[in-house]
Amino acid sequence: MKALIFGLTAISLVALAPGLSYSADCTTKVGAVLPTSVDWGRPIAATARMAVDLYNKAGGVKGCKVELILRDTQVDPKVGVDAAKALVDLDKVPVLIGAVSSGVSMPILTSVSVPSNVMQISCCSSSTVFTRLAKDGKTKGLWFRTFTTSRNHAAVAAKIIKAKGYNNLVIFYKNDDWGQDIGKLVKADLEALGVTVKASIAINDGQPSYRAEVVEALKSNPEAAYVALYPKEGIATMREWISLGGTQNLVVANSLRSEEFRDSVGIKYLGKMVGHDSAAPRTASAASFTALYKEAFKKEPSGPGLPNIFDAVMIALLAMEASPTLSGDVIARSVSKVTDPNGTPIFPDEAGIKQASALLAQGKTIRYQGGTGAVTFDQYGDVSAPGLSWKFSEKGIVELDYITSENINEFINSLKK
Repeated sequence: MKALIFGLTAISLVALAPGLSYSADCTTKVGAVLPTSVDWGRPIAATARMAVDLYNKAGGVKGCKVELILRDTQVDPKVGVDAAKALVDLDKVPVLIGAVSSGVSMPILTSVSVPSNVMQISCCSSSTVFTRLAKDGKTKGLWFRTFTTSRNHAAVAAKIIKAKGYNNLVIFYKNDDWGQDIGKLVKADLEALGVTVKASIAINDGQPSYRAEVVEALKSNPEAAYVALYPKEGIATMREWISLGGTQNLVVANSLRSEEFRDSVGIKYLGKMVGHDSAAPRTASAASFTALYKEAFKKEPSGPGLPNIFDAVMIALLAMEASPTLSGDVIARSVSKVTDPNGTPIFPDEAGIKQASALLAQGKTIRYQGGTGAVTFDQYGDVSAPGLSWKFSEKGIVELDYITSENINEFINSLKK
């Protein structure tokens, strides 16, 4: 696979499979708004490219080669919105892949996708605010995500903290839609479990120092800390925390499942740290995704959101395949044709994509099964998924415990009693 080249305002990624003929002058455009200027975002973008390469190898969408036009969000809402507007207004894409963070996906959805009737599907945005918008009819059925919501992530975090036996802690949260959401949910879950949250500290982007926030957190002498930050702010905050004598009893969100965070903070300070994330079901399709990824990149898919972005791209392309017209709202309505629980099971390798295209052309439905297992969206565009705990090792990331969806739901229901 050719290496991605980053650093440009927009990157046009057209995968041309050797020996494959496409219809003359026939190109299908898809837009992607992803954080390619940060270390943890590049593997997500590369996996999106892998999915497009694979789809083109199988013949493209309706016989047309797929052109993935990628623009960098810089994890900045304004930059993300400008990027999305360019893709929709200039490149005329009917589908947007992304963004990653809820704080970037939300303004893109409300100010670009919904007004323009463009389908938007995210690999990684988990804020429950999207669900509330959908319930109010404000997403117009255009929003989907292949990543479970913060409600589930918070429950897994609370389970880990309770199992560790921590009686009190502080919470550091990113001051955006995602961070505010998960910080509030984790706090409520812990309090329901009898764990005292001594302080909840908002961390803003781009500050030169987070010493004042760390000093404030340390005043209560907490037993542990829960950290829901992205790597850049997470690195700066945890360096301050450790240098000022903060405890190494850390539980961190999936956003810090990053070797950049491990290496920049120092693994010797992270020996007691445990992270949480959603998990791919233990299914054949998840194993098949891992095999495809290892073939393409010669390593395990250990970063955040990799199976989720693969599934997001594949579902979008298959929905375009199933759609009678390539307009965003019609494509969005066609998602149900490729995620039908009663449809023919399909894993999107080359043979599977060809089979899916043939079935969809006959007016039949398929049951998409990908890196995150068999994907089923509810009426709000949400999915459910198992969870897991993990830790860092010298060689990478090690999974610890696997938590089934049923176990997570039982835990959430127990908190309501």
